[in-house]
Amino acid sequence: MIVTKSWLNEFVDLDRIENSDIYKALNSIGLEVDSINDINIPAGVVVGKIISCEKHPNADKLNLCQIDIGSDENQQIVCGASNVVDAEFVAVATLGTKLSEDFEIKPVVLREVESNGMVCSASELGLPNLGDGIMILDDSIGKLIIGKELSEYKKIADTIIEIELTANRGDCLSINGVARDLRVALKRKLISKPFNPLNVEELHVNDVVNINMKDFLNADLSYSLVTIENVKSSLVIDLRLAIVKIDSKTNIDKLLRYSTHSTGVILRSYKGEDFKNEEGMVNIELSSRESGVVEILSKAKPVSVLGISQVDSIKAEDTTNKVLIEASYIYPDLILDSVAKNKFETDELYYNTSRGSEPELSLGIEYIAKLLDLVGEVKFLNGTLDITSNRKRDIVEVDNRTVCNIIGKDVTKKESITILKNLGFEIDERKDEIFIVIIPLFRHDVKNLQDIIEEIVRIIGIDNIPSKTLEFKEALRINDTSNRYRAKKLIRNRAVSASFYENLSYIFVDSKKLDKYGFDRVEKSLEVTNPIADDFDALRTTMMINMLDAVKRNISYSKKSIALFEIGNIFNTKREEKEVISFIYSGQSEKESVINNGKSPQINFESFVEKVSSVIGNFELVESTVKNELIHPYQSADIIINSKVVGYLSKLHPVAKESYGIFDTFIAQIDFDAVIPKHINTNPISNFQGVYKDLSIVINKKYTAIDVMRFIKESEIDMLKDFYCVDIYEDESLEDKKSMTIRFFIQSLEKTLKDKDIEALTLLILKRLKYNFMAKLR
Repeated sequence: MIVTKSWLNEFVDLDRIENSDIYKALNSIGLEVDSINDINIPAGVVVGKIISCEKHPNADKLNLCQIDIGSDENQQIVCGASNVVDAEFVAVATLGTKLSEDFEIKPVVLREVESNGMVCSASELGLPNLGDGIMILDDSIGKLIIGKELSEYKKIADTIIEIELTANRGDCLSINGVARDLRVALKRKLISKPFNPLNVEELHVNDVVNINMKDFLNADLSYSLVTIENVKSSLVIDLRLAIVKIDSKTNIDKLLRYSTHSTGVILRSYKGEDFKNEEGMVNIELSSRESGVVEILSKAKPVSVLGISQVDSIKAEDTTNKVLIEASYIYPDLILDSVAKNKFETDELYYNTSRGSEPELSLGIEYIAKLLDLVGEVKFLNGTLDITSNRKRDIVEVDNRTVCNIIGKDVTKKESITILKNLGFEIDERKDEIFIVIIPLFRHDVKNLQDIIEEIVRIIGIDNIPSKTLEFKEALRINDTSNRYRAKKLIRNRAVSASFYENLSYIFVDSKKLDKYGFDRVEKSLEVTNPIADDFDALRTTMMINMLDAVKRNISYSKKSIALFEIGNIFNTKREEKEVISFIYSGQSEKESVINNGKSPQINFESFVEKVSSVIGNFELVESTVKNELIHPYQSADIIINSKVVGYLSKLHPVAKESYGIFDTFIAQIDFDAVIPKHINTNPISNFQGVYKDLSIVINKKYTAIDVMRFIKESEIDMLKDFYCVDIYEDESLEDKKSMTIRFFIQSLEKTLKDKDIEALTLLILKRLKYNFMAKLR
């Protein structure tokens, strides 16, 4: 972004402000200055007035000029520029002027005619090139005084400032935007000069211009209609546009681009006649085919996509009499998505629109109207035709105490509010240290409390915040995720302590093996469509296939004892994920040593259960209900935790063992959620001795041990501290019933239990079991 000091001075009072102060202020508020350079007009270059201009007597392409430079007599100067015949005031390098180290103006004779000075072009004075010919002066640079040094005109001898803007600061892509921030840093006032055009028609714009909206528009628009004759530019406009590297071929386009760079409002012009209908009305059709795409139609044909592009043939030219001027604002995020989706061609104004233009459209309309009034013969229609989308502005609640904590400096609530108000934010004050910030549309990048604090910090200045020792203040973040992570870490450590190694495998598996061993498959419509390999063509519904493959590989490496565990996800037929922990143990239960005479026993059911229990904690085993071809028909069980079936444990089926060619192997798979340690409130510990008591009952076979255990737990019987099933017996003599022995641990917090207390508690339990399960004492 390029600005000049004199241009900024039209928006913010920079009286008696040095360039170094501007440089420091801009950098301090985050508008990093890339370069700052003064335009130095050589001493001796003055304002001259052409008194006469005639053809050189001895050269067709030269002119002989008599120029008043404020001295006692006019100077005769030969000039080769063709546009000198149209000039009145020009920049004259007088005799003795040094335009460069090796270029000094001296009296010369050109084709036998004496010349005492030089009429200069812009580039010869170190200014940007303004085209062929000399630089013609006008009063846009200030009151022209013959003989006055050109270096005294601040709009010519200006300071050029180039600012490196971050992508979020689209609000500073204008002189107005930069001035808005700069005035807060320098504690200066913005300059406001309301414009009231003198030449206004009685007819209101509503009587001549009609807008037909086909759909709701996510944009703000303002239209003005102007009758123009003899529109022209000015030296200051041409010079500043050249400085900021904006190239315009017509005067009307120069005025529009100059106004946009000045105010930040996106301005476009149209040929008003091209919109007229049969009734003579200027009929503008607006259509929005989707959010963020607004088309302007002329006689049903698209001539512009708002904020994105415009057809060249519809643009107003210097000869256009009725000029329709459009000011627009569209939310940047909408337009970015639209361009990416529809692959629109964009023009130079799209850059401003997509990064955030100025939403105060009246500012742009008034500015261009003022320029037209100054440089052309114009007549304005009364008023403008406005459309507002009424877009809701974002709001952020701010606690000033939080502001101070994050900044590391005490900032009063009043200071915070003052800074934000000066930056254009609206404030709704609340009680205590709370206030509500209403975000202006031109700061679409400000979304949350951190963004608000950043605005306060950049105005205070990072250098004004005292250094402090780094201090970490972290909120308590114990939640389900952290608990799950901690549980995994704990279980992994336990598993390693129990001699298991962690296995890591893909979530894919060979579908043929799933079918072979009787496991469910994910529904065909949800299966993997592009498998990474032929033997990884299905999502796993069990971990056991992967783990058996791992065991087989280890045996191939001459391993005699393979103990593995893995925590990971499996899928059901609906492709819903569930996290499980799986164990597998194959081969020797211990290392060969002197103690076992070099012949280590094979792992067995009891030792495998003990190892799994040492990892996941206590659990119960009941008759297995799992059906697949890996489960041993006689050495398998369901795992019960908190009276709920959460997995299974089994010896590997002999057929599967033979198929894999491995040792005796035991497997287990448990829902991981069931083994996550639960928070348990502490209970007082009794100082009195407890008693174990066995109770053998006969109940119907349809009731399982799980049903009985769950019922006893839910009964919440006082002094009953623990209980578990120790024996289940079935016999033909019992017919449709079975015998179950339950062991109870009974303890009181208040006294040593006597036989009658134990007997009373046992009878209470039996009575409840008899009522709910028709149980009988065996």
